[in-house]
Amino acid sequence: MIKAFENLEVWFVTGAQLLYGGETVKIVDGHSKDMVDGLNNSGIIPIKVVYKGTANSSAEVEAVMKAANNDKKCVGIITWMHTFSPAKMWIKGLQALEKPLLHFHTQYNAELPWDTIDMDFMNLNQSAHGDIEFGHICSRMRIPRKVVVGHWKSAEAQKKIAIWARVAAAVADAHNVRCLMFGMNMNNVAVTDGDRVEFEQRLGYHVDYYPVSNLMEYWKQVSDEEALALIEQYKKEYIIKIDESGEEVYWEKVLHAAKAEIALRRVLKEEGATAFTTNFDDLGEADITDPNFIGFDQIPGLASQRLMAEGIGFGAEGDWKTACLYRSLWIMNQGLTKGCSFLEDYTLNFAADRTSSLQSHMLEVCPLIAVNKPTLEVHFLGIGIRKEQTARLVFTSKTGKGVKATVVDLGNRFRLIASEVECIEPKAMPKLPVASALWVPQPTFEIGAGAWILAGGTHHSAFSYDITAEYWEDFCEILGIEFVNIDKNTTISSFKQQLRNNEIYYMLNKALR
Repeated sequence: MIKAFENLEVWFVTGAQLLYGGETVKIVDGHSKDMVDGLNNSGIIPIKVVYKGTANSSAEVEAVMKAANNDKKCVGIITWMHTFSPAKMWIKGLQALEKPLLHFHTQYNAELPWDTIDMDFMNLNQSAHGDIEFGHICSRMRIPRKVVVGHWKSAEAQKKIAIWARVAAAVADAHNVRCLMFGMNMNNVAVTDGDRVEFEQRLGYHVDYYPVSNLMEYWKQVSDEEALALIEQYKKEYIIKIDESGEEVYWEKVLHAAKAEIALRRVLKEEGATAFTTNFDDLGEADITDPNFIGFDQIPGLASQRLMAEGIGFGAEGDWKTACLYRSLWIMNQGLTKGCSFLEDYTLNFAADRTSSLQSHMLEVCPLIAVNKPTLEVHFLGIGIRKEQTARLVFTSKTGKGVKATVVDLGNRFRLIASEVECIEPKAMPKLPVASALWVPQPTFEIGAGAWILAGGTHHSAFSYDITAEYWEDFCEILGIEFVNIDKNTTISSFKQQLRNNEIYYMLNKALR
């Protein structure tokens, strides 16, 4: 069991009825327990599956759904119809359900017992019948759900359940996320702004402005001794690289970065926040030459990198949507091995051999995606209100396939865009001392980048090697927001038509509400 999910559960509810007698229900109950044990013992599903018995009537269905709503451990419901479960008895329960739903179309036995099959076997094992009945009522009621088809012992079916379970955990977490904006959005930038009230209504994230002056009160309380103790951790975790700044400036700036990290940690903890944004135009007092100066020497890049690695959502330049999305990505990514990060499309490489896009930011890229042990460096950063030497972790990313995602506010709805990319090895960049990744959008640079722009994608993204488009599709299905995906099968003409069709769908959907 993955530690991040150890206090969570998904509930397994089996649909049955009393038409065939109590003995039949006992058999159904035994089969269901075997299946739940099999799912838990598979080692594939990271969240404990808890069997909640058979639901044999409308009252029983409604009771278990309402119980799920009120149980904080429960992040979702798995339903399976062992026998024929008349779907009208599920109406009140489905109307009440507020948690994510997965419909598992499976059967206890794998192959039919050809030599012994009779009507008793047929009446007992009616998943082909009952699951279709249940599917119909969900469709008629417009119930969002994931449908997984396959035998319960199948690793492929279990992997799909695992994806949904991770997403359900992220959705539950999203409704408890508070994102602090230290300062506001970068002036005149459209894509990082949006409707924060609608964002909370639709996706659950709560976003608040937090004055940098208040953050500086925490900064003032950080002692040199505390910062020096944190620097000892830095020495163990990173390669110390003293470059053009010289040793005295290097350690002065690393000390400053450590104080920034401690201050940020304290305010996030005391405010109950699990995501934040910064803005390089709002860093505390303006005059760094003042002996009583209170403020960051530059954007707190090292702190942002380290906090991201521990699951704190981050967005640069006040990008609260990406900060929140990264938090959810990190939740889904727990226990997976390759890592995730906030990234920004920075500059293009129109190369004869392979055109690509360099991903980076001024400082804030998460070390979870580093191919090697990061180096801790101090260099000049000449952007924003303060142009100073500042500390950061420097590395290049792992190579391999991954998915970047972003969420945008289109005025009448939120759209989540996912795009498959391939991270490739960059050439040496001795004069660019920042963390970076180099990737090629799929299916080609021209199609992938073009489709992203047509969809209204941002220059910021939440990226993972482990989290595929299927995770984001489930995420959007649960939350009821638009999902578009750019992958190896995308063509510009078909993608443009999909965007047109989606526009009509959401306009009509809003008009009919």
